[in-house]
Amino acid sequence: MARRPRITLVVARAINGIIGRDGALPWHIPADLKRFKALTMGSAMIMGRRTFDSLPGILPGRRHIVLTRDGEWSAKGAEVAHNVEEALDRAGDNPVSVIGGADIFELFLPIADRIELTEVLDEIEGDTSIPDPRDSGDWRETLIEVNAPDGGRPGFRFVTLERA
Repeated sequence: MARRPRITLVVARAINGIIGRDGALPWHIPADLKRFKALTMGSAMIMGRRTFDSLPGILPGRRHIVLTRDGEWSAKGAEVAHNVEEALDRAGDNPVSVIGGADIFELFLPIADRIELTEVLDEIEGDTSIPDPRDSGDWRETLIEVNAPDGGRPGFRFVTLERA
């Protein structure tokens, strides 16, 4: 069996499970964006097509592997995959950052090694949600950094989860 790369889910989630609204993040937290960049730099980012479409463009220093069912879809700067194995094959030996959306997180959760979670400490309105991965008992918190509300932005925690 071929050795697979380390898989990290990089997700921002409100305490009520919301991860998106109208195809975008329903909050703007600069520290989260800075952390996202640091966590994903140099990795093969795997994402769904809608997540790719929500990006401001190709993010420098990272590969963009888009998992889609559409056999005709393509975009400049993106590598296309049609299933988990194909996406991981495309990633090769690069570390993998799975960045969304909800369906893609669900596909990769059973094989992920780590979750880098930004937990927004507020109930946020939105149309896309995921369950709290800690509820399964498969994960243990190994790092928590609490950030207080600031400038009208909600408080948040950076939480690193490792498979138990």
